[in-house]
Amino acid sequence: MENLPDRPHPHAHLRASDIDRDQVVDVLRDALMSGRLTQEEHSERLEQTLEAKTLGELEPITRDLVVPGQPTPVAQPAAAASTSLVPIEEPADPEQSFDTMVAIFGGGERKGRWRVKRRTNAFAVFGGHDLDMTNAVFEGREVTIWAFAVFGGIDITVPEGVTVRNEGVGIFGGFGARGSDDPDPNAPVVVVKGLALFGGVGGQSSAKRHGKKLKGKGHHELH
Repeated sequence: MENLPDRPHPHAHLRASDIDRDQVVDVLRDALMSGRLTQEEHSERLEQTLEAKTLGELEPITRDLVVPGQPTPVAQPAAAASTSLVPIEEPADPEQSFDTMVAIFGGGERKGRWRVKRRTNAFAVFGGHDLDMTNAVFEGREVTIWAFAVFGGIDITVPEGVTVRNEGVGIFGGFGARGSDDPDPNAPVVVVKGLALFGGVGGQSSAKRHGKKLKGKGHHELH
């Protein structure tokens, strides 16, 4: 890539998020389609984008591609741009953002104010897991749950507005978590992958799960 004059990014020291990198990828794609970048240049800059750790490393990649008068990508940290009511906090080290849950002839749960890692592995063998994300903090715009239920069950509850994508398989079992009926484009996306063998992986939005209990909140304790 051609060397360009230094123009320090105002937030150069902050860690880049997936959203920041996606913005740069969009600019590079448009530049390739319009002929401002060759295929080789596009590939080189795309690799730099995916390897960038900070906003300061991202900014020079599109410095000579942004049209005057238009906002520069990654002008502000991605967290400031989110208007979702569901909290998203990027981890200091995305590669360490993972969690593992194992239940064998037993049960496990995550609820309350906990952090949903970018990847969670949940194994339930003759047991069960309850992952209630209603009040959780998400460590990414998109998080993945790898759910494996063998003669067991895994139940997933997501906050209102969150979209759920099912990419798992059920064999003599059920696999089908559901998200909000009114998805928020700024809210996180939960991708559920894995296998249900003689078991079940399912779930729903918090409004559906807690709806009846919330109506009777003055008379019944919430669990």
